[in-house]
Amino acid sequence: MVHLLLVAHAPLATALAAVAAHAFPDCAAHLRVLDVAPTWSLDVATEHVQAQLSESGPVLVLVDVLGATPANAVMRCAASREATLVVSGVNVPMLWRTLCYAHEPLVDVAARALEGATRGVGLAGADV
Repeated sequence: MVHLLLVAHAPLATALAAVAAHAFPDCAAHLRVLDVAPTWSLDVATEHVQAQLSESGPVLVLVDVLGATPANAVMRCAASREATLVVSGVNVPMLWRTLCYAHEPLVDVAARALEGATRGVGLAGADV
């Protein structure tokens, strides 16, 4: 089973988890969340990410922004951990596409995340 971990600037991860639980309450049960506080250093954030990744098994980590503290902490931990993939730019469609597919292989769940993100973003209702 693929574990899902949301890591983002506070309070985004918690807010996304609430949206996930609202839409897919049964599937959101295995979702883990880490809100990175604005006062945390990269080292402190890395410690918290490491604690979230202490379980064995494959993990898909969804982060908000590459290059920022949450993603940098995740990348530090993921580099030394097998069966861990990281997808940045987390949004609601990305999360919803992954929630109920934890039984699939990690790479397939990551592909679903990417598909959800790209298909869920667009210019709505405008004639361009």
